Amino acid sequence: MKLTKLSTAVLAAAAIFVLGACGNSNDKGTTKDDGKIVTEVKDDTTITFWHAMNGAQEEELTKIADNFMKDNPKIKVELQNQSSYPDLQTKINSTLPSPKDLPTITQAYPGWLWSAAQDDMLVDLQPYMDDKTIGMDKEDPIKPALLEGAQIDGVQYGVPFNKSTEMLFYNKDILDEYGVDVPTTMDELAEASKTIYEKSDKKVIGTGFDSLNNYYVIGLKNKGEEFTKETKITSDDSKEIINYYADGVKDGYFRIAGSDKYMSGPFANEQVAMFIGSIAGESYVAKDTEGKFVYDVAPRPEKINIQQGTDVYMFNNASSEERTAAYLFMKYLASPDVQLDWAITTGYMPILDSVIESDGYQKAENTKIPAHLATTTEELFAVPVVENSDSAYNEVRSIMENVLSNTNKDTDKIIEDSQAQLDDAWNQ
Repeated sequence: MKLTKLSTAVLAAAAIFVLGACGNSNDKGTTKDDGKIVTEVKDDTTITFWHAMNGAQEEELTKIADNFMKDNPKIKVELQNQSSYPDLQTKINSTLPSPKDLPTITQAYPGWLWSAAQDDMLVDLQPYMDDKTIGMDKEDPIKPALLEGAQIDGVQYGVPFNKSTEMLFYNKDILDEYGVDVPTTMDELAEASKTIYEKSDKKVIGTGFDSLNNYYVIGLKNKGEEFTKETKITSDDSKEIINYYADGVKDGYFRIAGSDKYMSGPFANEQVAMFIGSIAGESYVAKDTEGKFVYDVAPRPEKINIQQGTDVYMFNNASSEERTAAYLFMKYLASPDVQLDWAITTGYMPILDSVIESDGYQKAENTKIPAHLATTTEELFAVPVVENSDSAYNEVRSIMENVLSNTNKDTDKIIEDSQAQLDDAWNQ
């Protein structure tokens, strides 16, 4: 039987402490659950939730938890903030070898939990979602693509939580000034960017992309290719995607975020007319552009778009009652009223089409996202969750940065030399 890296680490630890471990009831794979779904929490039950929400997001999450506990007095939800995504991922990884110290549920990207899924440390949520008594509302389902994105090896281990996608943000004043229409294709985006750059006497750059790895994998998907271990960064399609951006950077009409980290900064300073980034960043755009110019948004100019953000996963160290309590909280997070408040308050997208299309969301003040969200989420995909996909996906960012920071050199050679770097990330 093939052992995962986590299994190997656990077995190594067991070998060292074999005498003291005899009789330990908290080894990996053990659980207090008896396999039956409890449909009512009758006794006081506490669940813990690790998350990385801060500011207004944490305030809203706290309000949601408080309201849930009022409606479910037998259940106590302990929110445990792990500071940031990197810190949360590190905490999960360092705790997986000690299941008894894991929370009941955690916020996570599915790629973080691939090894945990291989080692049967997660709870399959489908039986709970299908249960006749406490199941999800079949008449108002979670957006299918988002549910699929929370699967590992086809098993529904997660429920979508703080989800987002990418959109085109643009300076309406600049586009109007130079007579440029909002681009609807990548070719139009390049042409619009060139026009703005030239007509502004090279003072305003046309476009930038916030996430370089998103840019690359979305490009692949729109060419009918998945980002997998078999991906050849040297293929014709791959080079076309990379060179599209590299040519724009070399000629001046595209740029990367660089030291600014996010394109919203140069955008707010009118150094760039458009950028493609997460809808979750709209509040920063609105704040930073207020009183300067009119910003607007449009669908990302490619047919297929990425879904990003985290889901909520449950560990199998929980008892039957804890599992049901945790599932009920996850179900509450996915309910229409909560989704509407969460989306309006935080900027994340509703995970229910019914909420996206609702008057409450469409008429929400201080956001321009709702009017275009249905269109930009018609075809969503997620980065495949397989061994080392998370590492490889992150490595693409480094490769793209290297190419785009050295457009004065032989781009094809840099791409060719990067194949080994990508392969190493997949094979580590």
